Amino acid sequence: MSSPQRSLFANALIVVSMRWTDRLIGLVSTLILARILTPEDFGIIAMASVLVGLVDVLLDLGVNMALIQNSNADDEDYNTAWTIRLIQSCAVTVIIFLLAPLAADYYRDPRVSDVTRLMALGMFVGGFENIGVVSFQKSMEFGKDFRFFFVRRVAGFAVTIALAVSLESYWAMPLGALAGRLTGVVLSYTMHPFRPRLSLSRFSRLWSFSQWALIRSIGVYFDSQFDRFLVGRMTDASTMGAYTLANEISAMPSTELLQPLGRVLFPAFVATKHDPVKLREAYLLALAVQAMLAIPAGVGLASVADRAVMVMLGEQWLAAIPFVQTLALVFSLGALTHAAGYLLITIGKIRTLSIFVWVQNIVFLVLAGLVFSSATALHIAQIRLGVSTLGLLLFLGVILIEVRELRAFDLLRVIWRPLAAAAVMALIDTLAPLPESLPLFIAFLLEVALGAVTFTVALITLWYISGRPRGAEAYILAKLKLTRLLPAGQPGDVP
Repeated sequence: MSSPQRSLFANALIVVSMRWTDRLIGLVSTLILARILTPEDFGIIAMASVLVGLVDVLLDLGVNMALIQNSNADDEDYNTAWTIRLIQSCAVTVIIFLLAPLAADYYRDPRVSDVTRLMALGMFVGGFENIGVVSFQKSMEFGKDFRFFFVRRVAGFAVTIALAVSLESYWAMPLGALAGRLTGVVLSYTMHPFRPRLSLSRFSRLWSFSQWALIRSIGVYFDSQFDRFLVGRMTDASTMGAYTLANEISAMPSTELLQPLGRVLFPAFVATKHDPVKLREAYLLALAVQAMLAIPAGVGLASVADRAVMVMLGEQWLAAIPFVQTLALVFSLGALTHAAGYLLITIGKIRTLSIFVWVQNIVFLVLAGLVFSSATALHIAQIRLGVSTLGLLLFLGVILIEVRELRAFDLLRVIWRPLAAAAVMALIDTLAPLPESLPLFIAFLLEVALGAVTFTVALITLWYISGRPRGAEAYILAKLKLTRLLPAGQPGDVP
């Protein structure tokens, strides 16, 4: 196997480790906060976050992605990107301060206003972060990338927990986030020697890429927030809190495992974009690995949702169980589109990607906001699942149209085995339930272990029956040094 492929695998491990360390800290923080605070507290923060995130994404020109996509970016490009981001953070802060009372009126909760303004202050502080740290990802220096995000995350975590214990109030979360952003600004100048200065000399060059990146970012934001926007309006803060926390838990096994691969895949795709054969192989391998991880993760979490919520959050969060059962499948399906999204950006089809995201948003909004105007929070989650299923099928069709080197059979052959193995896992879970007399925590661990073993055995069996083709199974076995399981001459490095 070539050294770039070895580098890709090693970098993927670093980035996944980085993301999961970050998410482990986040999970521990969530579990502690869930025991100290109430669903209502989480709901207030979630309501404020919708407005903050909306204004932020409306003004986000995607300068980080533009710098990575441009292999010839120089200091002036970085200075311009930093200046644009600084202007954005200032504008976001002012707009949020002005709109905060309207957000409180929309959600019918005056507490949302002050929390929203504190979050806006955090956005302002974050705008001063050194743009030079983008080069960690651009140059695939993921060890430095890891240290930067880890220290920033730990600082926010420590402050959040300390304040939650002392205040027992929702204020701990936005104050902890502000501490994390302050730490990030200081750390960015400590870790990278670049010193940005005000400049807009390369604005037109950045804008040529960023205009569609902006449209896509807004679409992606609405795709992830439309449901909470409706739930927050239709229900109360407690239901909003349960829905939001269920959303976070549901994302962890699939999206939070696979999204970080984008930090590796994007620069790796850019490096091979002029070689259609290598680009095709890299995408198919990424899709195969994503399917092997995301599909069982979503199905598995949906199967153990009741015990997972009880063990992790406690009885006061029982309302979150049906949300987890539905949203886990939503994130599992969505994770299968990540590599394809980066592929389209790499080959210059960001406009196509942006249009597709917005079409999916319109379909969801029509169904959830108009056709089902009296829907409950659970109905909203179920509509989101239906739209995600349809969206995945259509998106794969778009990939086939835009990337002529790909065929439908290429996609099917890397997805069908994980799908079939996950179906076997779900069937076993249904036909062989664990005794109710077992302690809750033990039953949860056994259920997770049984699902993992069942899926693995079924997947490897199907792989053998299929003649041990190249793909995710061969790739992982080769990385685990289990070459005796591979056919002679099969390195397992490409699909």
